[in-house]
Amino acid sequence: MSKLLEEVRNTLRVHHYAMKTEKSYVQWIRRFILFHEKRHPAEMGKLEVEQFLTWLAVDRKVAPSTQNQALQAILFLYRKVLNTELAWLDDVVRAKRQSRIPVVLSRHEVTTVLVALKGQYQLIGKLLYGSGLRLMECLRLRVMALDLDRQSITVHAGKGGKDRVTVLPESLLVDIQNQIHRVRLLHRRDLAMGYSGASMPPALTRKYPRAAYEFGWQYLFPSNRLAFDPRRPEQNCRHHVLDSSMQKAMKRAVRLADINKRASCHTLRHSFATHLLESGMDIRTIQDLLGHKDVSTTMIYTHVVNHGALGARSPLDHF
Repeated sequence: MSKLLEEVRNTLRVHHYAMKTEKSYVQWIRRFILFHEKRHPAEMGKLEVEQFLTWLAVDRKVAPSTQNQALQAILFLYRKVLNTELAWLDDVVRAKRQSRIPVVLSRHEVTTVLVALKGQYQLIGKLLYGSGLRLMECLRLRVMALDLDRQSITVHAGKGGKDRVTVLPESLLVDIQNQIHRVRLLHRRDLAMGYSGASMPPALTRKYPRAAYEFGWQYLFPSNRLAFDPRRPEQNCRHHVLDSSMQKAMKRAVRLADINKRASCHTLRHSFATHLLESGMDIRTIQDLLGHKDVSTTMIYTHVVNHGALGARSPLDHF
């Protein structure tokens, strides 16, 4: 099994999948093989895949997105690694998809949470809310992605591998300049110590061997310590802040702000879209800023706006 999983990793890297996707796909393929008592996938097919996915939905009661992720991992295994096309999976019990309205903070709640965040986590939180960035999009920002004169941020290879441009809040210009200055000082120290540069996608490293050492390619939010690149174990690189660190900081800030909502880092992105909609911004512009492929995805925020004072008025309030 280990030889097959190593082949899966190599194939994923050839197709430039993200490290998180690589770990997730390998995990699902391993679980699929173990579920069928370590039979080789080449000896299995449509029936075994259906059994595994049905088990996830019925016995494990996973979310629809989790079941779909498992399916995509298995399809990748058969199509890209084993070069086999599976027949249509028509007997799979699908995990029940639930329609959920996103959790949104009020403007006052956002302010309270941002004040409770400390250090660079506060600036990260302000960018998540002020620019509508996903957490990993924010953490992966390179210095060159920011245009202070045009007050814009270019998100490279966001969700779905798409690039987009979003707004850089004017109120953050000084904070961003200070952060860039700190990154510059750290970069100079790293160069003096002979480090291996910022962590880079393998394809870019081959094309631009010196890019990792250039200031523009440094992360806006670098990690406090050097670490070995899992794809280049011989390289001691400067990576970005871990997403888990920001998630913990956000959870702590929500607790300190005494907010009784299931708020996360992504809640700040939801709040960005909802507050823009409330201020009169058209839905198409919000779609572009968020990087949604379809406007129907952005329309979910209209359900949030239509609640309370901006929507129907309770008959009890007419007494």
